[in-house]
Amino acid sequence: MQDIIENVLIQTSPTTNPKLQILKTHFPHCFDKEGRLLIDKLTQDLRGREEGGGVEFSKESYSLNWLGKSYASVLRNDPAKTWIKPDKAFNSTHPNSQNFLIKGDNLEALKLLKNAYEKKIKMIYIDPPYNTGNNDFVYKDDCKYTPKELSSLCGMSEEECQKMLEYYSKGKNSHSAWLTFMYPRLSLARNLLKEDGVIFISIDDNEQAQLKLLCDEIFGEENFLYSLSVVDKLNGNDNSSGMMETHEFCLIYVKNFKSFQMGVLPLEQDDYSGWEKDEIGYWKKGGSLRATGAESDRDHRPNLYFPIYIDEKKLTFKLSKDDIHTFELYPISNGEEKRWYWKKEKFKADCGEVIIERNKGGSYSIYKKQRPSLGDLPSVRGKTTFYSPKYSTTNSNKTIKELFNAKVFSYSKSKDLIKDFICLANTSHNDIILDFFAGSGTTAQAVMELNAEDNGNRRFILVQLPESIDEKKSKTAYDFVKNTLGKDEPKISDITQERIIRASKQIREKHPEYQGDLGFQVFELEEIPSELAEIRQSNFEKINHLFANEDIDKMLDIEAILQSFCLYDSIPLGVELEKVDLGGYIAYKFQERIYLLHHGFQTKHLQEFLRKMDDEESFCVGEIVLLAYCFESARRREIAEAISYYNKKSRELKIVVRG
Repeated sequence: MQDIIENVLIQTSPTTNPKLQILKTHFPHCFDKEGRLLIDKLTQDLRGREEGGGVEFSKESYSLNWLGKSYASVLRNDPAKTWIKPDKAFNSTHPNSQNFLIKGDNLEALKLLKNAYEKKIKMIYIDPPYNTGNNDFVYKDDCKYTPKELSSLCGMSEEECQKMLEYYSKGKNSHSAWLTFMYPRLSLARNLLKEDGVIFISIDDNEQAQLKLLCDEIFGEENFLYSLSVVDKLNGNDNSSGMMETHEFCLIYVKNFKSFQMGVLPLEQDDYSGWEKDEIGYWKKGGSLRATGAESDRDHRPNLYFPIYIDEKKLTFKLSKDDIHTFELYPISNGEEKRWYWKKEKFKADCGEVIIERNKGGSYSIYKKQRPSLGDLPSVRGKTTFYSPKYSTTNSNKTIKELFNAKVFSYSKSKDLIKDFICLANTSHNDIILDFFAGSGTTAQAVMELNAEDNGNRRFILVQLPESIDEKKSKTAYDFVKNTLGKDEPKISDITQERIIRASKQIREKHPEYQGDLGFQVFELEEIPSELAEIRQSNFEKINHLFANEDIDKMLDIEAILQSFCLYDSIPLGVELEKVDLGGYIAYKFQERIYLLHHGFQTKHLQEFLRKMDDEESFCVGEIVLLAYCFESARRREIAEAISYYNKKSRELKIVVRG
């Protein structure tokens, strides 16, 4: 019976390092009976018993270390402490939208998203909190571990762990605290990127150097592309240091540099000079079709030396002479016989892509048309210095004021900057863009605007902490959320949500022809009740006393549990599950997995389930997920015995008990 029952604590196994699990899967002989890695044996194995030679090991030893690095690794692998709950009332207004706003701690959100969105995100943009040394960044963590527990998890001595936990409990503002904050988030984010995915990270001088080293470690030095200089203050910011500060940085890293191809930027309307338009689209004069440089002589490619016949009035050409096309042109330069770049077949196929120009002296030259590579609009390559009034904080403040009629958010990024980053990311029309430091929601507006402009269907996932707005520091924002939005406890995430709503309405008015997705759905993270969290950590050992607890139903948020289970099972947000009536007991089904999450499951409901399996061809189930808190051990045994019998006569069925 045990072989069909699997006890699974959703993301709650004690700090399992996924990289270690990969090693155990592929190199089990390199671990001792205590599960410790035999590094010498692994090294020897990799050196090259396999066909084609082994791995070359670098003797260079260089890495970024700081107080708390081991603790940061623990945080990365630590189980999620929250469930994710859909806002049913709000989401009913856009039930089919594939855009999402998640309100909660972004580290928790990334842990919950990691199964469903692994290798599915094309682009990540983040503008994390800056650590300027003015107490604007203070690392906050619950430091729930004792020194002894932490020592066993991260390999540090108890004394070191004691020192580190004391350091962080005081809310130290330091490089080490900032790195400990960023490391687990970036590490989890990397796993979400597609192989051709890319991340853009805005940062200032104070942590740029540390961030570069941290990203080199997480993404690999070979996957670093650029450090952009983004001019966001056209007149500079006087900080009494002797220089006017005008720019910030944006680091660009890719998941795999061999798979990524940099995109291009659309030209501004004012920059269209020099471009012409024909029935295909925009074009301008490109390179000469007569070969130049090395191997351009006739002898290198004799078949590409042939005449072209030109109509001197209409400046058209043919490959054979007739009464109109009489001027004979060979690829000759300064008396030397050269060759064309194109074969005769290509000249015929792309005759509309050829430009003929009359030279002084009566001769002619031929060129190809240069076409834009971004849709049907002219485009240009990006530059490592991003300078334009549209990227400025002045412009971003103007955008905020247009939407809210008040400056409800300071220091937001320009939507035009994010739109250009999305173009550089070379996104296709169905890609997902993630921003887990969403702030005012600039990324959402940028995605929707770009979609409306090029008829795309890019999707966004935003994560924003529901951080309280300080009435004294941000009175305009506080009053807006409290008085205009009617929120008793104003949060930054309220502004995020309202901006997306208002930006969507504005875009719909400006682009009435656009029929794409301008809606979004909202999800909120909620902490797992402490009593249930304790039971999860004990591997269900303390679960039996729950069934005598009359308040158990109040602890269980079935909607949040179901959504969290779905993400754990790689079912993305926004997927509607089928409700299945098992004779009065409601279950939830997706493909061949069914969830039993409510109390009151009885023998008659089990019988109805087995009947449906036998009688209804479309009712296929390969896995039953039971919510541990609602199924006593006796009820689990009854289900397991029935499924064990069922498996003997039909297909295999597995039971997963999850909490």
